[in-house]
Amino acid sequence: MNFHTRKWVKPEDLNPNGTLFGGSLLRWIDEEAAIYAIVQLGNQRVVTKYISEINFVSASRQGDIIELGITATAFGRTSITLTCEVRNKITRSSILTVEKMVFVNLGEDGLPAPHGRTEIRYVKDQFKDDMPPQ
Repeated sequence: MNFHTRKWVKPEDLNPNGTLFGGSLLRWIDEEAAIYAIVQLGNQRVVTKYISEINFVSASRQGDIIELGITATAFGRTSITLTCEVRNKITRSSILTVEKMVFVNLGEDGLPAPHGRTEIRYVKDQFKDDMPPQ
């Protein structure tokens, strides 16, 4: 799993216990997962269909730097399934795991549409496809 997105836990992200508010973390995860799905499917019209059990493993406190890791685990005809882990950047200790997140690819009519993808696309490969022949 690649960890690309980093967040700095600030006072406005805390709950009354002085730890990272779960709602803030879930918002960050949903946004990052949607961006990942958009990049993988090549379409800005994707929606969150399903998020499995969320396992909060440990707390994060103000000043911590956390990182979100997301990877595709399956491609359906109109969907992509992802897994997610959030960990402390410095200690590498796990903060949260989500085993399954499903995003659906939509057509211009707002209905599920086939995306034609079957495997993970990496940024280095995407740029190769876009470059003109030399």
